[in-house]
Amino acid sequence: QVQLVESGGGLVQPGGSLRLSCAASGIMFNIRAIGWHRQAPGKQRELVARIPRTGSTDYADSVKGRFTISRDYAKNTVYLQMDSLKPEDTAVYYCAADTTRANRWNYWGQGTQVTVSS
Repeated sequence: QVQLVESGGGLVQPGGSLRLSCAASGIMFNIRAIGWHRQAPGKQRELVARIPRTGSTDYADSVKGRFTISRDYAKNTVYLQMDSLKPEDTAVYYCAADTTRANRWNYWGQGTQVTVSS
């Protein structure tokens, strides 16, 4: 019912910036929140930022002060602005939607690679 497509990943030097986009389509009126997640090789997937339909945004401690999640309702798009990037931010980044009223991420995008390296 919900399709999510990420874009904006790439290679960036430490200290640089990148903005990821998550474009949503389909039946979207039940979306309660959009979250950005990341997974690096050998590590568990982690939620890094969340933006609910109503309420405050949330961030993982590892990205607070560096990442900003936002949305553009007219474009049905959620963004993740990433500043002061570190090598440990290297991962595949995914956006996901929660439509369940139970904090379950039940729709996922395909992912976009972010590599932070000199």
